[in-house]
Amino acid sequence: MTSSAKESQHRIRSFIRRQGRATAGQQNALDNLWDKYCLNPDIIVDYTEAFNRKAPLFVEIGFGNGSSLAEMAEANPEYNYLGIEVHRPGVGHLMLLLEQKSIDNVRIYHHDAIEILEQKIPDNMLAGIHLFFPDPWQKRRHHKRRIVRPSFIDLLHKKLISGGYFHVATDWEHYANHMLTILSASSALRNSSKDQRFCQRPEYRPLTKFEIRGLNLGHGVWDLIFKKI
Repeated sequence: MTSSAKESQHRIRSFIRRQGRATAGQQNALDNLWDKYCLNPDIIVDYTEAFNRKAPLFVEIGFGNGSSLAEMAEANPEYNYLGIEVHRPGVGHLMLLLEQKSIDNVRIYHHDAIEILEQKIPDNMLAGIHLFFPDPWQKRRHHKRRIVRPSFIDLLHKKLISGGYFHVATDWEHYANHMLTILSASSALRNSSKDQRFCQRPEYRPLTKFEIRGLNLGHGVWDLIFKKI
């Protein structure tokens, strides 16, 4: 049995389901907007039908409260966006934003992102994959839970179109260097940075309130953008 097969059978999850308590507004969205924005993870979806059109498709893994995803989608109406998040109140918050702003180019999976990528998204389909501020699992004994690992990079390569990109951002320098090492080891992806290290934040990635607060305190943020060759 290959290492990737073993990992698939005994997968170490890179997230914990911290469901928390939804606000009244978020719960109202969960109760009334689910069928409008959320996709069923148990069926194979025709994305042209789900979005009522064919357009370049981008995925955001772990969108948190969805503010950045909603802002990107609103600024780029010519693109389709899939958001994947296990935190139920965050799903409710994103649906509230989409409804308030009349944004119709976002669909949501409330599910494990790896399973969605493996089982519900065809190969050579995605124009871009975003992973903004993933859990760094900073304790050494938890490093095995980090989502960016060789098997994950192999999966991204299968799902991206030629020229499609993977963009990850983190405010943990050690994790940034760890991801740089893993991504640079792939012969199927090319670093978009001129010095083969980190990129400047592109305009399409919105600054979060948390990020702005950190930058004002002198904290760093590292962006990595690798394209499929």
